Amino acid sequence: MSSNYPNRGNDRDFEDEDGGAPRSGGGGGGRGGAGGGRGGGRRMRRRKVCRFCLDKVDLIDFKDVRLLQNYIPERGKILPRRISGSCAIHQRMLAEAIKRARNIAFLPYVTD
Repeated sequence: MSSNYPNRGNDRDFEDEDGGAPRSGGGGGGRGGAGGGRGGGRRMRRRKVCRFCLDKVDLIDFKDVRLLQNYIPERGKILPRRISGSCAIHQRMLAEAIKRARNIAFLPYVTD
């Protein structure tokens, strides 16, 4: 930095107001906090398991409308892997089956 800029107290960026040790991440407000306060722990979530892998599904049929409707919300978008819990291979098969079912009007593209 040049000498034109005064020191704005940046030497204490990562310390608490009382001058303690640096804070650990993962607590704070924002989204998905473990409690109501500023606790440092993360919430333990149960890992989602691919439903198709458990049932040992080799091919997702585009004619199975009841199955495919579980992976499409009201707005008609395809649910992503992080929400649906399916593995990468089955997510690709699922997306392809949904697109084929939409093409021949088994599933709607959008709802009104």
